[in-house]
Amino acid sequence: MATINANFNKLASGYLFPEIARRTALWQKRNPGATVMRLGIGNTTEALPPAVQRAMKEKIDKLGDRRTYTGYGDEQGDTYLREAMVEYYKKWGVTLEPTEFFISDGAKSDAANIQQIFGPDNIVAVQDPAYPVYVDSNVVGGRSGCYNSERAQYDGFVYLTTNEEGNFIPTPPSGKVDLIYLCNPNNPTGAVSNHQEVKAFVDYAIANKAVIIYDSAYSEYITEEGYPHSIYEVEGAKECAIEISSFSKFSGFTGVRLGWTIVPHQLSCEDAAPGVLNALWNRRQCTFFNGASNISQSGGYAALFDEGYAESRALVEYYLGNAKIIRDGLQSLGLTVYGGTNSPYIWAKTPGGMDSWAFFDLLLERCHVVVTPGGGFGPAGKNFVRFSSYGHREDIERAIESVKENSGI
Repeated sequence: MATINANFNKLASGYLFPEIARRTALWQKRNPGATVMRLGIGNTTEALPPAVQRAMKEKIDKLGDRRTYTGYGDEQGDTYLREAMVEYYKKWGVTLEPTEFFISDGAKSDAANIQQIFGPDNIVAVQDPAYPVYVDSNVVGGRSGCYNSERAQYDGFVYLTTNEEGNFIPTPPSGKVDLIYLCNPNNPTGAVSNHQEVKAFVDYAIANKAVIIYDSAYSEYITEEGYPHSIYEVEGAKECAIEISSFSKFSGFTGVRLGWTIVPHQLSCEDAAPGVLNALWNRRQCTFFNGASNISQSGGYAALFDEGYAESRALVEYYLGNAKIIRDGLQSLGLTVYGGTNSPYIWAKTPGGMDSWAFFDLLLERCHVVVTPGGGFGPAGKNFVRFSSYGHREDIERAIESVKENSGI
C-alpha cells in the first residue's frame, strides 16, 4: 500500500509567494485595466550582460554543429567553470579546490536539497525572519514537529530571532544545535553580518561539531568594507561550513538558472571525518542531478571575468541605485527602514504597528504596489514588509511616488 510523506502535511498552508500571487490576481480581477507595480519578488528585470549573451550564443552555435556538439557534462559542473570559480574566490582571499565546487541550477534547489545528506535527528537552527526554503525543506525532511499556529513557528526548530535592537543581526544559539542556516546579506532584512559576527557562528559550530549552511547569494551587493563576501574569509570556516550561492542576482540569471555549492574537503561533523560530506554531496548529485545546462555554464564563465564581470557589476549597481530610491522615498514618509545599502532588499517597518499582510493589502489597494509581507518570513517579520529593488528604474520611481502620494502615511 503506497503512502505519502506525511511530513508534507506539517507544512503551514500557503507558501508565501503563491499567496502573494493569489491576492494580486484577485485584486486585478476586481480592478481590470489597473497597472500593478511589483516591488515584491526578487526577480531581475534588466538584460543579461552582453558578454554573457555572446558566450551563450556561441555555445548554442557549437551545439548546432555535430563536430562541436556536447551532451551530458559532469554532474559536478564542467571542469573549466569549476576552475574559474577557484580564481573568482581568490579576489576575496579565499583558496579552494575545483573538487570542492558543485555547479547547480540555482541556489534554491541546493538550499533545499543539502539537508538530504544529514540525518533526520539533527536539530536545526534558522533565523527569524528567514527565507522559507530553509524551514520548509527541513520540515519535509522530518526534522520538525508540527506547526504551532499561536507562535507561527514549528515545534522542534531553534529560531534565532532578530530584531531592531540588534539591527537584525543573528547571534549563535544558547543551546546545542546541529545545522545552522545563515543568509548574509540577509533575505529578507537586508542586514549584513560583519567578520566578527560571522566568526561567532564559526566558533560555535566548531565547538559543537555543528554545520553551517551559508547562503551568500547576495554577496556581490556588499559595497562597504568589513563584511565577508564568503564565509571562508573567516578562519576555521572550511571545517564547519557549506556555502551556497548563485548567478541569479549578480548576473541576471533568475531565468537562466545557475548556481554553486561549496563543500570543503576539510568539512566534518559528529560522525563524518573530513572528506566524507564532500563525498556524500558528490554521490547525491551524481545520483539525482544530471548537471547544469552547458549553455548556462558558458554564460556563468563569461560573467566571472573581465568584460562580463564589469557588466555584471553594472547590473548590481543599477539595482542598488533602485534600492536607494526606495529607501529614500520610504524614509521621507517617516518610515523606519533597514537594508538597501549592501543589499537589494529594503526592510520597512509598517506604520502604527500594522500587520504586514494588512499593509500589503493597503499598498495594493491604494497605491497599486505589491510588496512582500514580512510575516511570511516568520513571526519576527509580522510588522515589516520587504521592498525589492529589482525592476526597471522608471517603474521603481513610479511605484515609490505612488506610495508617497496615495498611501495616506
